[in-house]
Amino acid sequence: MKVPALVDIGGPWPVLPPGIHDTTLADVEKVFASTEWRAKLFDGLKRGIDALKHAGCKTVYLDGSFTTEKPKPQDYDACWEMAGVIDTKLDPVLLDFSNKRERQKRKFLGEFFPSGAVADGRQTFVEFFQNDRHTGKSKGLLRIQLV
Repeated sequence: MKVPALVDIGGPWPVLPPGIHDTTLADVEKVFASTEWRAKLFDGLKRGIDALKHAGCKTVYLDGSFTTEKPKPQDYDACWEMAGVIDTKLDPVLLDFSNKRERQKRKFLGEFFPSGAVADGRQTFVEFFQNDRHTGKSKGLLRIQLV
């Protein structure tokens, strides 16, 4: 359940190898919260995950430049499985996608999407997140079980 070694697929920095990789929040912190800025992003991620867990979410997928060797990622991208989520317990900010998800970024320093929602007109977020935007090649993402 450790974070796999990053690989070079021809983009600006190494990324996760293709596939969905099971890991823990503790391992994400060990590998990616390596600077003061990255630790701040990780704290925002934890707050968002805690809010999702409170609502009954059992699985979150993590992506974005936070999961690469980019020296100063702007934020992280995550998506979450809706199965088991109790709508009335869900922080409404997690469903606010207005203004380029400004409220999510302000509160959690990253973005959260329902995993089964369509990201680009044809792929769900889980599928979309497995494509590198710089090269078009396959890359990986992390799956964190919250139970």
